[in-house]
Amino acid sequence: MANQKLTQTQRQELRLSPQQIQLMKMLQLPLIELEQRIKEELEANPALEDAENSEEYDDNETLANDEDNGENDDYNDDENRFDKDEEFDLTDYLQEDDFDDYSYRFQANNHSHDDEIYETPVSSESTLQDNLKEQLGYRNLDETQQIIGEYIIGCLDDSGYISRQTCEIVDDLIFSQNIEVSEKEVETVLKIVQELDPPGIGAHNLQECLLIQLYRLQDENPEINYSLSISIIKDFFDEFSKKHFDKITKKLAISNSELKVALEEILKLNPKPGDTANSDVRNGHYVTPDFYVFVRDEKIELSLDGRSMPELRVSKEYVHMLEEYSRKKDSRSMQEAAQFVKQKIDSAKVFIDALHQRQRTLYVTMKAIIERQEEYFLTGDETKLKPMILKDIADKVGLDISTVSRVANSKYVQTPYGTFPLKHFFSEGITNDEGQEVSTREIKRILQDCIDEENKEKPLTDEELMKFLKEKGYPIARRTVAKYREQLGIPVARLRKQL
Repeated sequence: MANQKLTQTQRQELRLSPQQIQLMKMLQLPLIELEQRIKEELEANPALEDAENSEEYDDNETLANDEDNGENDDYNDDENRFDKDEEFDLTDYLQEDDFDDYSYRFQANNHSHDDEIYETPVSSESTLQDNLKEQLGYRNLDETQQIIGEYIIGCLDDSGYISRQTCEIVDDLIFSQNIEVSEKEVETVLKIVQELDPPGIGAHNLQECLLIQLYRLQDENPEINYSLSISIIKDFFDEFSKKHFDKITKKLAISNSELKVALEEILKLNPKPGDTANSDVRNGHYVTPDFYVFVRDEKIELSLDGRSMPELRVSKEYVHMLEEYSRKKDSRSMQEAAQFVKQKIDSAKVFIDALHQRQRTLYVTMKAIIERQEEYFLTGDETKLKPMILKDIADKVGLDISTVSRVANSKYVQTPYGTFPLKHFFSEGITNDEGQEVSTREIKRILQDCIDEENKEKPLTDEELMKFLKEKGYPIARRTVAKYREQLGIPVARLRKQL
């Protein structure tokens, strides 16, 4: 008989409360998606209600203070389980909380009647993410794979690329979804996402995007040979991107006519598959700002947009049900029914608390951004934008970098100078010859102006651009110039030459 041993191990485990999970999810949502999320919660939880649509609504009802002390932040799953052998004192539970104070009204700070706020039209057509999620729903995936797939889709940028690495997605899923998966599981689901339409979606870079499309074409059109096009992108992508076609023909031992046919197939591909869906925005379907910034008498005012948000509260009917059950607690069935009601009320409270926290987090984060970029918001001059990274704001407001990242993602702010994504205000910086830290955005602006004014018959090389910037007081390396040029979408000098 085999020996049996009893061993004891100690390990650390990350456990998030329901409110923390709710908050992480809500922070990622822009205003329009948050409105939809609230509607879904109202439909799913009868203990949560829209006070304005409730017949019992009392105009004098006290609203919860936005600056609560977080007493309700410590819910966990164990509190919501019902043990048949455990005594449940409903009277004690009812005495713990004042449900009349548990409501939520979205505070749109600083709005006044003379504010110039414009209603921005929103497209009723489905977005790229909506379309991909619908396609994903047709795949035979388990619940975990579905969550991974939807998260990957949410990470896609406007061009349809995914910038997050597999290990980062694994960490994000633990933190935001409270599920633990392996990198292999994420890679498996990513391959499935890459099989969705439009072709090329979910790639990490242009090379992978083009290869995904070529492999798809090869499978769909076996009568056409795409092997040469695939070989060019797979093995000679650097030469292809620099248009060193003579090197390709020499290494592959092919004729110019064969190369031309292969290149024609490559040029038919879509380098930005996400643009197909996102072109709706450029054609007149606008985003809805989450923030409004006004400048009055040289003072900056900030407001959150919450005009269309419902006023939420815990249902009085459910509270009265608990009171009724407390008088009939001798029955086991009554206790089980009461536990169900309690869980629904707890869920409503957690949701309301998360909304409160979301509003406070968005407000303090945007306020910190304004304070950092005060000169820009007062003047509208982009050269006044200071270097700013996520850590700068996280340190200032005392939040985690991942929290600030969620606030900055997919959020827009309307200013007197236009409507911008929050990411617009973040950039790295370098130190100029005078010892001042300047934003890379300022350097890119100078670089763009220099190239716009160059002699197109003899365009400036990266080496010459580097010297020009150095004369202006920006000592940066040639490869840094090349990186900024590529980020601006400007080709190398020989491709800008006009004969």
